[in-house]
Amino acid sequence: MNRIFIEIANIFNFLVQIFQTEIFELGNQSFSIKNITEIIFSIIVVIFLSRTIKKWMNEWILVSLGVKKGTREAIATIINYIITIVGVLIVLHNTGIDLTSITVIAGALSIGIGIGLKNIVSNFISGLTILIAQPIKVGDFIEVDDLSGIVEKTLIRSTVIRTLDGIFVIVPNNCLVEKDIINWSHKDPKCRLHIPIGVAYGSDTTLVTEALLDAARKEKKVLSNPSPKVWFKGLADSALNFELLVWIKYPPLTDPIKSSLNFLIDSELRSRNIEVPFPQRDLHIRNINDLIQKHQKAELTTVEENQRNQSNTLFKNQPKTKYKVSESNLRDLLRQISYFRNCNSIELRDVIENGYRKIIPRSEIICREAEPGDSFYIILSGSVEVFSEKANKYITTRYAGEFIGEMSPLLGITRTASLRALEDTILFVVDQENLQNLLAKHQRLADKISEELSQRLETLKNLGLLHDQTTSQKTALVWIRNRIYTLFGI
Repeated sequence: MNRIFIEIANIFNFLVQIFQTEIFELGNQSFSIKNITEIIFSIIVVIFLSRTIKKWMNEWILVSLGVKKGTREAIATIINYIITIVGVLIVLHNTGIDLTSITVIAGALSIGIGIGLKNIVSNFISGLTILIAQPIKVGDFIEVDDLSGIVEKTLIRSTVIRTLDGIFVIVPNNCLVEKDIINWSHKDPKCRLHIPIGVAYGSDTTLVTEALLDAARKEKKVLSNPSPKVWFKGLADSALNFELLVWIKYPPLTDPIKSSLNFLIDSELRSRNIEVPFPQRDLHIRNINDLIQKHQKAELTTVEENQRNQSNTLFKNQPKTKYKVSESNLRDLLRQISYFRNCNSIELRDVIENGYRKIIPRSEIICREAEPGDSFYIILSGSVEVFSEKANKYITTRYAGEFIGEMSPLLGITRTASLRALEDTILFVVDQENLQNLLAKHQRLADKISEELSQRLETLKNLGLLHDQTTSQKTALVWIRNRIYTLFGI
């Protein structure tokens, strides 16, 4: 039994001697397996601590300071690199290694590293550039070459990008530094989408504009400010080419929003019987007489009769491109208003582009007293009650062709009264952002509104806008017109 213990002790002593045996020297310091093991263990501890600190910085400290996600990741990664490098240098220094000797060796190996590992070094430097300059950050939606996706993580050598299909792509950092990158999230994430559409020749361009704008306003992810626009791109071989331009806030949803808009556009065009044409070509046959003489008269008669029957059937089944006039059309509803009755199609198109139609069910509140005035309304059909909720008092009733809610946005004050639909009512709504564009193009409309406002002397005096109780309607008209011109830069 003692012999076994002695043999185990001898083996243990032998292993200790092996671990303590000097393997090589670096400068004035000798190294054994024990020293190397201690160095490796210490470096592992340093790396573990640096990653733990990075996690704390990224998930707790920087979050509490209100730092944005992409900036948090960059700061935490740089701190991780600094702690790792400094920690490794401290470990090497404490083991007695002369760092100057390492510098000499590193200088000797630099040429080999530069040749053999140039791509790795390039990616590392590019990674530091991305983290410090932050042309892209974690969470940004970017597009490089044919790849588009969200930046998930920036590593030493590469950046991880998650595509919209949920695929993770690892891109070398130098590709992101050297190539042109589209960063949809840089500074302002808002972006504009272009939706092309072609309609048949003979289609009413004003109705096409109305259809496209109605489709845009029905999509909830489309921003109302900046408002949607319609461009007439040109006359193609088989179609009138238009383009719908809308603004969205979240670029990764570009494809779903485009798909939704295409569905809505198709529905709006169908509801107005506006045709999306097929490519068309005219066929001309020369020397038709020689061709006819090659066939017998009976066969020719039969062929012509068949062609005539097929042609009649074809034309009967073709959809009509002409739009049937209906009172529900915004253009026709606007023409019923005295001011817009003499407007041409181009002027009406400008009006439609700066506003939209809204159907208000009976008894529904349109706006409330003392609220900020962000919209101006024209009654296209129906009637609206104007009343004071605070005083519990009926004021008046407005009918088709009259303006309502105009005092607040035009004079820069809060709502002076509440509005309620007395029946199913159709309004033409102009948001505050588009009101200036509308009045700038239609100065006569601003004058017409000024005339109506000047007839409400008592309301203006009660609001303190007119201090002189003897002010006449003519004087009030001049004051109101000047104020509107000043507020909207007309």
